[in-house]
Amino acid sequence: MRRVRWARVFRWTAIGFVVLLLAIQLVPYGRDHSNPAITAEPAWDSPRTRELSQVACFDCHSNEVVWPWYSNVAPISWLVQNHVDEGRRKLELFRMGSKAGNRRGSRIDRGRRYASRLLSVDTPRVTAIGGR
Repeated sequence: MRRVRWARVFRWTAIGFVVLLLAIQLVPYGRDHSNPAITAEPAWDSPRTRELSQVACFDCHSNEVVWPWYSNVAPISWLVQNHVDEGRRKLELFRMGSKAGNRRGSRIDRGRRYASRLLSVDTPRVTAIGGR
């Protein structure tokens, strides 16, 4: 019976893992960091609301996404791109004038109410990936 050399098994497993990480960098999804043109901006009730929304919401729900450095490294880039795509699909703050933006009126109203509640709190809560 042959003895298993765990150091050798570990080394080849680590090498395989590194090769896999390098290979998935070739998958093109998650690197299209384009920000579409801004067609319209919502009517903010105050400059403070816009400022709070910029800090808490713009990185997923706008055309002004600031892409963090790790959004270029797979598989994290896939998660970040999916998160932004989903956020834009659910509520696009800068498509207010389009039909797609108008259908989302109730979500916008909920977002405004949420932002107004956050204004009464001293420190804003940011739950988005890459939030500032």
